[in-house]
Amino acid sequence: MTHCNILVVEDEDAIRAMLIMVLEQAGFSPIAAADAQEAQKALEEDLPDLILLDWMLPGISGVEWARRLKKEPMYRDIAIILLTARGEEEDKVRGLEIGADDYVTKPFSPKELVARIRAVLRRTGKLQGSTSIVLGDLTLDTEQHRLTVGDQQLEVSPTEFRLMHFFMTHPDKVYSRTQLLDQVWGRSVYIEERTIDVHIRRLRKILAEHNREELVQTVRGFGYRFSLID
Repeated sequence: MTHCNILVVEDEDAIRAMLIMVLEQAGFSPIAAADAQEAQKALEEDLPDLILLDWMLPGISGVEWARRLKKEPMYRDIAIILLTARGEEEDKVRGLEIGADDYVTKPFSPKELVARIRAVLRRTGKLQGSTSIVLGDLTLDTEQHRLTVGDQQLEVSPTEFRLMHFFMTHPDKVYSRTQLLDQVWGRSVYIEERTIDVHIRRLRKILAEHNREELVQTVRGFGYRFSLID
């Protein structure tokens, strides 16, 4: 696994200690900070590969500090995962709109947190060597082109595999049909937008055989989202 530094910004001592332990066990190199001021000093010493950032911090809130970072050329490309007890839809949208790469709601399992961190690091090019993407009990193996739920393999077409790969590396974000066409098929390929709907229906049908069809969600008036969150 590629050596990855993760800046953990969490004001509660017990949670911060737990996060450090989980990250070290997963093979990462965590750096701890109790608030935005400490985190800023840590950034000035060394740029991390990812920031795990609590939403509610004393002084400058995590979401406000994240907004400031995304405006700075030196820091705006650092991946950010917001960690918070706030679970309302509008809060999730707000967090993603300010530039966060993902959003994990407390309470969470260490396994889910590590999977989301790896997914973000993988798509930002910071994590190499692993061929598997894991979300919940779904595993997508890019080398063997296998998609499994638990120990059961799903029979998907190459297009559906690419669609699932994109969804699983971009969880909880809403994408329009045009965006999905560009990302999964490529801009040089011309197909109609309703082709997306056909593949989504096929994917849901396959997932339904394992009671996972709710993972691919329709967002009325815009497009689709892949999420483990109901």
